Amino acid sequence: MNTLYAWPYNLSLAIFLLGCVLLDALFGDPEEWPHPVRLQGAVLRRLEPWARSFCLGPGLGGFLAVSILALGSMVVVWVLTRLPFLGELAALYLGYAGLALGCLVREVTHVLSLVDDGRLIAARDRLATLVSRETDSMDEEEICRALGETLAENFNDGFVAPFFWLALFGPMALWGYKAVSTIDSMWGYRTQSLARLGYAGARADDLLAWIPARLSAVLFYCVGLMQGRFFSWQKMMMEARTMDSPNAGWPMSAAAHVAQVSMGGPTTYHGEIKEKPWLGPVGQAWSTDAVRRIRKSVIMAAFLGTLFLTVAGSFLSWWSLG
Repeated sequence: MNTLYAWPYNLSLAIFLLGCVLLDALFGDPEEWPHPVRLQGAVLRRLEPWARSFCLGPGLGGFLAVSILALGSMVVVWVLTRLPFLGELAALYLGYAGLALGCLVREVTHVLSLVDDGRLIAARDRLATLVSRETDSMDEEEICRALGETLAENFNDGFVAPFFWLALFGPMALWGYKAVSTIDSMWGYRTQSLARLGYAGARADDLLAWIPARLSAVLFYCVGLMQGRFFSWQKMMMEARTMDSPNAGWPMSAAAHVAQVSMGGPTTYHGEIKEKPWLGPVGQAWSTDAVRRIRKSVIMAAFLGTLFLTVAGSFLSWWSLG
């Protein structure tokens, strides 16, 4: 690499990372384009019967499926990014395609517009493509709460965590993480049929998203300071630890305090009502304005996270080259 691009930090990497974020913000995930995550999902569906019937049990079968999909994805990315002439374009596309914040913000904005127009049936149908909870009987406040919670949680899952692995370790690490995340999203439910099969994927996802989830909370905390909304970091940590997931509560609780809304409470999944822990100021009603506050905070936090991880990744690259 030209030393001009490696001092005092890796300028070419910084431009690459900023380009990935910009492409995600501009284009999101166009439905007419093939997407690597869909390919990962298709491979996982082919692996599922084999993993379930594995001779030593579905738990080990699930672990092997995680290993095959993650390592296979990393090998494919390694090959594509080293193609003559096309490798840099492949890296840029794979870096951009691994981020999902632009698409998430667009979808939330679309559902918000349907709610503003009073089209609750259409809003519920569209929301069902974003969340795993049941949306059929949601009123306006419940729709808004679901939008705000998915924005906060997926800020980490769809942006901070993949960008963390991309910025610090490159496209191969990003798509290894995305493979694990895909397995967790498809097999990570605590149902009788998936509990053992998805155990390895769920635990691997918890591990790989551990640092990014806490970084997400830090970013929201900084946004709160910028907006004049100071909140107790200790209280936020206590709330985050009440969640079943070791990671989901961190960005959700921090975002709830910044936007001054209540997250959690009774939520319907697969026909059963689950009492989720309360996060943020209890008793704050949801509205479209509250969702807009969350959306604004997410965009500001994404901006800060982009700057921080781009600088961190660039200096790490420069240091490793030295």
